[in-house]
Amino acid sequence: MIKKDVDKILPYLMVLRPKQWTKNLLVFAALIFSIKTVSVDMLVQSAVAFILFCTTSGCVYIINDYLDREADSRHPEKCHRPIASGKLHPLGALLFGSVLLGCSLTAAFIAEPLLSLLLLGYFMVNVAYSMKLKRIVIIDIMVIAFGFVLRAIGGGLAINVSFTPWFLICTMLLALFLAISKRRHELYLLSHHKGEHRKVLEQYSPELLDQLNSIVTTAAIMSYSLFTFTSGHTIHLMWTIPLVMYGIFRYLYLIHIEGQGGRPEKVLVEDSHILGTVILFAAMVVSILYYFE
Repeated sequence: MIKKDVDKILPYLMVLRPKQWTKNLLVFAALIFSIKTVSVDMLVQSAVAFILFCTTSGCVYIINDYLDREADSRHPEKCHRPIASGKLHPLGALLFGSVLLGCSLTAAFIAEPLLSLLLLGYFMVNVAYSMKLKRIVIIDIMVIAFGFVLRAIGGGLAINVSFTPWFLICTMLLALFLAISKRRHELYLLSHHKGEHRKVLEQYSPELLDQLNSIVTTAAIMSYSLFTFTSGHTIHLMWTIPLVMYGIFRYLYLIHIEGQGGRPEKVLVEDSHILGTVILFAAMVVSILYYFE
């Protein structure tokens, strides 16, 4: 009996793509850079913002999977998604997503009215991406990056902390790097039938994506370096620059040598070098801000 109940509930959870919730950890960035003034209330507010971004982004994934269910059913990896595989009825998924979105926006409004507006904007931008923008070359990757910027801003709104422009630029550039890398991996994976699964891939080439990544990675490292000197925090943040550089270089290695990079959330937990770098970076930032600021 319990197994049957789990089998019924599990597709509703998986359609929210919990494996991609690691992207929403960015909402805690504001908390990390405010370590000296952190309180229990701020921890709770950040955790609530993280959950709300997970549920709201999950609603976007439901719409995306509903619209792409036929193409996903022919994809070597996406065919296992609940809607594409037939484990979850498309209309049932939409109804579930509508209720979840309403609850998420209501909870966000109670917590912080501006956060609810930001979540609504995040949802609308990503729905536009699912319906149209993901088929427009260059715009598709820029919209993905914009979503990460909104996550960072949302984390700041949750605890009433503002970011410097340099930090938001760094966030955008690193997100662009991940989005470009994802497109390159898709070209690598579907090189013989690239237009059959994602139409925008017909307008990309490995050479173009490599050129874009060269520009973005250079700009990201320079922007983060400037952030460490101009953020108003201690100058000792500059000691984290090598970690940012290594993380980017390691990811480029995985893309070009190992043929990975299509799923950043998977790389984060499965590549010990990337995971270790992220953990060490967070630990260094917290320590530096706490003891030297």
